Amino acid sequence: MSASLPPASRPSEAPAALGVELLRWRCDPAIFDFETTAEVPAAEGIVGQDVAVEALRFGLETSAPGQNVYVRGLTGTGRATLVRRLLEEIRPGCPLPDDRAYVYNFAQTDRPRLLSLPRGTGETFRRRMDGFIHFVKEELADGLTSDVVKARSGDIERHAAEDMKNVARPFEEQLREAGLTMIMIQVGPVSRQVIVPLIEDQPAPPERLEALRREGKLTDEELEAFGEKIAQFTERMQGVGEKMQQIQGQRVEALNKLIEQEAQALLEGALRPIRMEFTGADVAAFLDDVVQDLLTRRLGQLGEGGGFAERYRVNVVLKHKPTDETPVVVEHAPSVQALLGMIDRSLDPDDEVYAPQMMIRGGSLLRSDGGYIVIEARDVLSEMGAWKALIRTLRSGRIELAPPDMPLPWQVPALKPEPIPVNLKIILLGDARLYYMLDAVDTDFRDHFKVLSDFETTLPRNEQGLGFYASVLARVASEEKLPPMDRTAVAALCEHGARIAAQEDKLTARFGRLADLAREAAYLADKDAERTVAAKHVDQAVRRTKERANLPARRFRQMIAKGSIRVNSQGKRVGEVNGLAVMSAGALTYGFPNRITATIGAGSAGTINIEREAELSGAIHTKGFYILGGLLRYLLRTEHPLAFSASIAFEQSYGGIDGDSASGAEMCCLISALTDIPIRQDLAMTGAIDQVGNILPIGAVNEKIEGFFDTCMDCCELTGTQGVIIPKTNVGDLMLRADVVDACEHGRFHIYAVDTIHEALALFMGHEVGRLGDDGTYPEGTLLRRAVDKARDYWAMAIRSKPES
Repeated sequence: MSASLPPASRPSEAPAALGVELLRWRCDPAIFDFETTAEVPAAEGIVGQDVAVEALRFGLETSAPGQNVYVRGLTGTGRATLVRRLLEEIRPGCPLPDDRAYVYNFAQTDRPRLLSLPRGTGETFRRRMDGFIHFVKEELADGLTSDVVKARSGDIERHAAEDMKNVARPFEEQLREAGLTMIMIQVGPVSRQVIVPLIEDQPAPPERLEALRREGKLTDEELEAFGEKIAQFTERMQGVGEKMQQIQGQRVEALNKLIEQEAQALLEGALRPIRMEFTGADVAAFLDDVVQDLLTRRLGQLGEGGGFAERYRVNVVLKHKPTDETPVVVEHAPSVQALLGMIDRSLDPDDEVYAPQMMIRGGSLLRSDGGYIVIEARDVLSEMGAWKALIRTLRSGRIELAPPDMPLPWQVPALKPEPIPVNLKIILLGDARLYYMLDAVDTDFRDHFKVLSDFETTLPRNEQGLGFYASVLARVASEEKLPPMDRTAVAALCEHGARIAAQEDKLTARFGRLADLAREAAYLADKDAERTVAAKHVDQAVRRTKERANLPARRFRQMIAKGSIRVNSQGKRVGEVNGLAVMSAGALTYGFPNRITATIGAGSAGTINIEREAELSGAIHTKGFYILGGLLRYLLRTEHPLAFSASIAFEQSYGGIDGDSASGAEMCCLISALTDIPIRQDLAMTGAIDQVGNILPIGAVNEKIEGFFDTCMDCCELTGTQGVIIPKTNVGDLMLRADVVDACEHGRFHIYAVDTIHEALALFMGHEVGRLGDDGTYPEGTLLRRAVDKARDYWAMAIRSKPES
């Protein structure tokens, strides 16, 4: 083994701490040429989203097929506000749709018919038909019993009576000449006409004839003669009866025809104004069906309440006013029923008042016909069947209503109303994840949402961007009647916007979060009885917002302070390093240290990721661990296999771990375990690595630094040696808290930016790390030379431990 390394006061590869000017961007209030936002013109529309605005404008104005719009961006970037404002501004001249109404289908009662009525006339048509129904119920029966109708009916009755007399008179005279006559007798419940002898000018029914025979007043021969005559005339009477029945049938037919003619005249008179006002072929066909139904089926039901007339009612499912503009509908609960509409259930389709067309209710897609509908993608995808219904409507250009999918304890008929043609445009609001998911799994999505309006989450941090902030805050204060904000408050909110963005020279475009802070700052200013909002109120609002959501972080810090969770912020230890992780609470993120340990010994198992073995490692963390193995082989250029077993663990971590931001710290920990050289515990590190030792950028750099800073303050106060190692590529993202910047300014805390793993190792271990020479070896006395020597020692041990063959 090589000798222990001499300590170096400052290895040449160890970078100096960052200057305080790099730790936080400061917005000088003096750059603003106003005292308060009351002097600033309020922003109109959405600022800093020119590309997204142009794409959205194109999608709204074009009429090409499939040009529905997906507005992609995080919530709080103003996408919903932009859509509403642009629609109000543009109001494109879309073809205005007709009114739509459903009426009864007399041919297929389960398929209500659709009427298209001139725009703005649907309610007029409904009222006209309600007036017609009132006429049928209240006036038609009286019209059919008028004096004129009664007189014509009387004429028909008289003519029929005369015809019947003319048919019966010759037959009756012949009967009398033969001593016979006709009388009506009752046979059970039936009356019938029979021929009997006429004795002493009186009809003699069978019982009287029998009595006369017993008395001897009639002989059997006389009775037999009467029977023969009666038989002869009975045959002739059947012919006469048939003629009389024919006359009676003609009478009934004439009376019915009279009633129908009078009813038709009355009905056409009542419908004439409607026909003149509504000249469409579909309306004419419906009115013809109404008249035919009344004439052929309903005249006998007049005066019985007129419930059957409910079938003639009109259900206007889409109506407009003449002054209505292009519709813009925002659907907040896009279920199938909310989008398409619904059909109520009817309990008894045989009821005379059954009117299936009146059970149909239009939905938001119908209300947006000829215009636009705005829907949140996550909402429509979370509603069962809603996405399928939406795509089906786009594909067919028609709304097909269906009854609700719910079981009932009795069987009811399912209505299938005639589909409604629609011409509309859908604006779908969603994030990138949903966009890529839909694009991958649903080919209809690509065909029907061809316009992407992609919202930026950041703005340039320049004079224009700062001016945007001032104008947006002026609009918030003006619209919500908040006290104006002075230039220091605007500057403070600009700084907070830079922190949220966490990107070099960028400001966040998520104005929703800034507006929330502005409202709370205004609340605090009002409590202080101040007329303007100042920077101190913004700082208080930021602090209060964090405090409300940081209970998990506070508990974690308390556990570290009590020693329940072991984290060292002083001294040195072999195979132990402070990594940094984050936790989220809503929109806020908090950093905290996590102790990483490594052990190593002779063997052949390689490097073991304990989190992966325990199935607590996410895919990205596992990938980072495999990269660590590649980097180890890259750094330790040996002529023999690496023959040691090592394990790395995140101590006291009992949940899932993901991300690769700790892979740089893991590498340093592994080198420490291999070389037996201790690592400084007053430093923590965040940064990913690649297989050749470059330190790569990570997220939440500010929160991670502040998490270790707070831990140091809780455990032992600041010693002047503590600090955090970050990737150099993250320096531009720094927007640290004021107390952290102050501690760094006074030398009590330090931030180091590294570009390679060599620089991180030099900071952690205080020794020269070493670079490969032309001969492929590291210089004597360097950290990596010692690592190579130790790897050779482990290989030798492995060789000696092999049994001889």
